[in-house]
Amino acid sequence: MVLRIGNASGFYGDRFDAVREMLTGGGPGGGLDVLTGDYLAELTMLILGRDQLKDPAAGYAKTFLRQMEEGLGLAHERGIRIVTNAGGLNPAGLADALRTLAAKLGLPTRIAHVEGDRLPATDGVLAANAYLGGAGIAACLTAGADVVVTGRVTDAALVTGPAQWHFGWGPEEYDRLAGAVVAGHVLECGTQATGGNYAFFRDHDPSVLRRPGFPVAELHADGSAVITKHPGTGGLVDVGTITAQLLYETAGARYPGPDVTARLDTVRLTREGPDRVRIDVVRGEAPPPTLKVGLSRLGGFRNEVVFVLTGLDIEAKARLVRDQVEDALAKCRPAEVRWELARTDRPDAGTEETASALLRLVVRDPGPEAVGRALTGAAIELALASYPGFHVTAPPGRGAPYGVFESAYVPAAEVPHTAVLPDGTRREIPVPVETREPEPVPGPDLPEPLPDGPVRRVPLGRVAGARSGDKGGDANVGVWVRTDEEWRWLAHALTVDRLKELLPETAALTVTRHVLPRLRALNFTVAGILGEGVASQARFDPQAKALGEWLRSRHIDVPEELL
Repeated sequence: MVLRIGNASGFYGDRFDAVREMLTGGGPGGGLDVLTGDYLAELTMLILGRDQLKDPAAGYAKTFLRQMEEGLGLAHERGIRIVTNAGGLNPAGLADALRTLAAKLGLPTRIAHVEGDRLPATDGVLAANAYLGGAGIAACLTAGADVVVTGRVTDAALVTGPAQWHFGWGPEEYDRLAGAVVAGHVLECGTQATGGNYAFFRDHDPSVLRRPGFPVAELHADGSAVITKHPGTGGLVDVGTITAQLLYETAGARYPGPDVTARLDTVRLTREGPDRVRIDVVRGEAPPPTLKVGLSRLGGFRNEVVFVLTGLDIEAKARLVRDQVEDALAKCRPAEVRWELARTDRPDAGTEETASALLRLVVRDPGPEAVGRALTGAAIELALASYPGFHVTAPPGRGAPYGVFESAYVPAAEVPHTAVLPDGTRREIPVPVETREPEPVPGPDLPEPLPDGPVRRVPLGRVAGARSGDKGGDANVGVWVRTDEEWRWLAHALTVDRLKELLPETAALTVTRHVLPRLRALNFTVAGILGEGVASQARFDPQAKALGEWLRSRHIDVPEELL
């Protein structure tokens, strides 16, 4: 008895026609049982919170509602259930809008929603949302819902909920639930599991990766799963693409969630055939007694100016304009002033653009005045009085508010996890009876190192893949290799100290290394590199999406036998 779950969205703004593609794909007998869509990220919650400040009836992903103008009918014709977290801060509002849409289309679609994740917001917090598990989704599906809308649930809950409903798993079937969590984590980011953002993309035909299809999990009653995609769609599914996604925005061996704590150090990946990778032998443990809560608040106001420096004397030009702007800002200096010079210029360049470097100034302040007119005057009044060739990419505006994301934890018993069934009945979801604090797992034994031999200094990416991402102000960088011999080298070569040498930005920060031998992978967490999170835009790459690719570009001594 296989449950086929597909995903049609990895973020708010993902490919619009993916819903139709996933509902109509699969071929004879290969259609879906459930279609999921993940629309929420840390930044999205802030965006939805600002939407709701303007309109209390807003707060959900409007894109999903537009997709359902066609999707509701297609799902009804094919008997496919839809489960999504597109409800954001207002799942009841989205459920009502879907009922109105279904009535307009003449469809008997039964719609339910899950609520209780939104907690009272205090001290300037715009939204506080607990990460719920899949039990509320399961209750809605058991009551006959065709569409289940949630607010903030864990990304994996979009899979654990349907799995609990379909297979009838109890809350203490930890290994099965852990398998569903791992499958859900693979599906959650859509095409990142099917060749999107893949480190080894050059090993494959470019035409295959031009338009990756979205992933499908064939989930079994024992918790094992096969990850695949609809036939005829682009992209690829192999052990590498699945490994990359398993390392994305995770950390150590224990991956805690409200349904179960999954042990990532037990995951086994096996190629089962073209575009088919089996995930099995996943072990699970009781969930923690607390739920993670995401806190989104307005942090202040920011503005930026990017000065273009062209040709000769780049460093001297940068010093001149920096000194001039600093003098002008002295009268009304913002709380934070940050300069960064990006040497994108080349000597004897054939175009003006390639002869130019970028000097970026970012300012932040609790109020709008210091980052508005004060900055505009300081920058633009220099137009005829600064370095030769003065110009900027765009004039600074009035300044804009920025957000801050923080995490907190509350006892699960304090969060009213509620399933609102299609007939309006409200069902309270009980908290887990058994819980366990997710303590760190002792480090595993490392493999025998490779014998000494000749080495060559090459980019790390010649042998290793990487994927990186954000969690609040922290970043993670997962690094993996494809053979046992490469693992014998990587496990000893890429220490915390070596990572800090390769990525000097991390030198003064706390970096933790997690070893996952079954995946031939190391997962590093870098605390504080993203400041107050993506919404604060404290860094050039505010979500650390390319931190792993920077690491892969750095040169390191690699044994010649691996090259």
